[in-house]
Amino acid sequence: MDRRITKKGDDDTSGKERPTLKTLAFMTGLGVTTVSRALKDAPEIGAETRRRVQLVAKQIGYRPNRAGVRLRTGKTNVISLVLNTEHELMSFVSDIIYGVTEVIADTQYHLIVTPYSRSQDPLDPVRYLVETGSADGVIISRTQPNDPRARYMLERGIPFATHGRTDMGLVHPYHDFDNYAFAGEAVRYLAGRGRNRLALVTPPVGLTYHGHTVAGFADALSEVGASEVPFNTVSIDQSIEQIRMRTAQLMRRKDRPDGFVSSAAAATLAIVAGIEDAGLKLGRDVDVVSKQSSELLHLFRRELLVVNENFRLAGSELARAVLGWIGGADPGTLQSLSTPSEVLPYRG
Repeated sequence: MDRRITKKGDDDTSGKERPTLKTLAFMTGLGVTTVSRALKDAPEIGAETRRRVQLVAKQIGYRPNRAGVRLRTGKTNVISLVLNTEHELMSFVSDIIYGVTEVIADTQYHLIVTPYSRSQDPLDPVRYLVETGSADGVIISRTQPNDPRARYMLERGIPFATHGRTDMGLVHPYHDFDNYAFAGEAVRYLAGRGRNRLALVTPPVGLTYHGHTVAGFADALSEVGASEVPFNTVSIDQSIEQIRMRTAQLMRRKDRPDGFVSSAAAATLAIVAGIEDAGLKLGRDVDVVSKQSSELLHLFRRELLVVNENFRLAGSELARAVLGWIGGADPGTLQSLSTPSEVLPYRG
């Protein structure tokens, strides 16, 4: 992501002309057309010439003029990552951005992050990107089973990828984490530790992975003969203080759970605080299996049981999917699903 900001009048930039293709041509002794093709790795240009041109371009800080590229080709060379950053806690944002930029670093594409707030219609930022022609490809998260953003972009022929699956019967690129498998594995692990009254802290109702998680939890409960302690007033979208308070209320009841499955690390911090507010001890009175995307939960409480979800991988897979679609690949071949790690206790 290009974070440089140039201001008129800055002492270190005023009077300096931006390097152009003509500058490169002069410095390398090649024609403008040859230089342009070398920068694009055109196969008809020899490998040594391509390397020389690209090295000189890097040394003098050459950047293609995006406005000019757009006028000539109709392309922006931009991928937009659309995020509701109010909901994305812990390392999700930084990790998924890192994964995307790692893939596009050696391409002509640049990443822009398009944020939107809880009060907005999630379709608004996507509609803006499409109507203004601001990006060649779009990545969205918080995917719904019948997602209007995906339908809108499909109808307009905009390459995109979703972090999470839809259930519309329409083919498009995606990367997802197998939350059905995660919930099932968590239940089976807890049952193996003798826990048989389990509560689930779910993803937000309305997102596709909510249904996957609930189904995996319910099927595994039936398989191991455990029972659910309903905790329907809580989801991982709620504030840490709300989750903490409602967990404490639940744990003060006679029929309290002896195990939790948590869909997010931030929610897990609140669950543990609520357990301790109720005077109970993690690992003795109750166990918690939680997803995490960084190695933080065992630093917080060693008794926690964790399953790793790799958001850097998600960012990389989503970037590859969008670039693949832009490049003409069949969208149905640009779909991937991550398998959860095993449940990991603290190993010192």
